Parts: sequence; structure tokens; C-alpha cells
Amino acid sequence: MIKKNLNPLGPWLLALSLLVTLGGCVTRQSGPEIDREAALNTYVNLAMAYIDNGNRESARHHLRKAFELDENSPKALGAQAMLFQLEGEKERAEQSFKNALRRDSDSTQTRNNYAAFLYSQERYEEAYEQFKIVSEDVDYDNRSRALLNLGRSALQLGRVDRAKAAFEHAYTLNRRMAAVLIELAEINFNEQEYAEAKRYLDQYANLARHSARSLLLGIKIERIFDNKDKEASYALALKNRFPYSDEYLEYKREMND
Repeated sequence: MIKKNLNPLGPWLLALSLLVTLGGCVTRQSGPEIDREAALNTYVNLAMAYIDNGNRESARHHLRKAFELDENSPKALGAQAMLFQLEGEKERAEQSFKNALRRDSDSTQTRNNYAAFLYSQERYEEAYEQFKIVSEDVDYDNRSRALLNLGRSALQLGRVDRAKAAFEHAYTLNRRMAAVLIELAEINFNEQEYAEAKRYLDQYANLARHSARSLLLGIKIERIFDNKDKEASYALALKNRFPYSDEYLEYKREMND
């Protein structure tokens, strides 16, 4: 039996907390300004970790500590925006995002979080523009994810060619991103590029557990190739695993037509 970690946020968070506790020791070695910046970053990182875990009160506590060190900190403002978003404070979240980017327009991570916020509000044109800026940062660690979201925004706007280009770029950067593979499989199927659609879907199946969406697409692809056994296998999996899904209802309608 696997022994559970008693700290749900993980041992690295304990290390961050220890850095805050021992901050005074660093001051004597590296100077108060460096120590202040290190403490600020630690408080923000702790706040973000708590936000990721839905612990709003602990996140707010560490953000207060961060703002005590620098009330205009772009990093703290960006984290504050994420906290407001978690709490459903949409207007406050957007204002904090804008304040953070006004003070540090080069913060790709904050801009990416803002773009995701806009997408969640179904403001797809604005999200597209922000994801476009994010995806152009070649040093951004999550660039492939930004390209995926750029493509999804483009799809929402009906820009299929731009979406496909973004997905293909993401695939070039990260060939093991299942979310990109299913998007490419579906676009190629809709463009009647069935062999390409099957190739992408097969890669997807090697990386991720099938979803209702991927199973329905598999049914459609195998039907094109007249592979009745594989089509039936996909159909059975869709029925057994997702009997109340929109995809299964669509499959049943197609069978009854």
C-alpha cells in the first residue's frame, strides 16, 4: 500500500515555508534587498500552490505577506487575480490581471493565465490575441500548451485553418500532448483526410485513456475504412463507459437514421 503524504501540498511546499521562516539568515549573507525579493517570490509561490489546491484562506494569507513587502508586485498581483478567479470575482480578477501586466508586460505566465481567464469567460477574440502573444515567446516553458489554447480559441472563432496551424505547431514542439492529437484527428476527419485522422487518433490512444469524444471519432473513422470489428469495439466502449454522454446520444441517432 502506498503511504500517503501527510502534507497534501507536497514536501517542496514545506521547503518553501522553511525558506520564509529562515529569511533572516539569508539577509546577513546576501543583503536585505536580495532577501526581500526572495521572500516575496516565496510568498507568491506558496500562494499559487494553495490556489492550485483550492485553499483560499492560506493563499490570501501569503498574498498579504507578499503585498506587505511590495504592494505593486506584478507577481503578487498575478496571483491575486488567480485567487479572485477561484472565488468567482470576475471583475476583480480582470483588474488584477491588467494591473499585473501594466507593471510587467513581459510576464508570459501572467499573460497566459489572463488569456485562460478570458477563454473561460467565452471572450474568444480577446483570448486569441493574448494566447497569440504568449505563443510567440520562444523561451516560454509551456509554449506548446499556449499553442493548443490558441488553436482552441481560433476554432471558437471559426478560423479552422489558423487553428490547424497552431495545433500542428504545438505537435512539432510536443508530440506527446494528447489534447493536440485529438484536435488534429478531428480537423483532419472533417477535411476528409481520413488516413491522417486515424494516424493522429491512434497516437492519442497510445498516450491517453479514450474519452467519449475520441471514441465517437474512432467509430466514424473505422466506419469510413469499413473496419466493422474496430467500429463495434469503439461503439461498445462508448456505450459502457459514457452511456449518458452527448456523444453516445449522437451515435444512437446515427444508428437509427
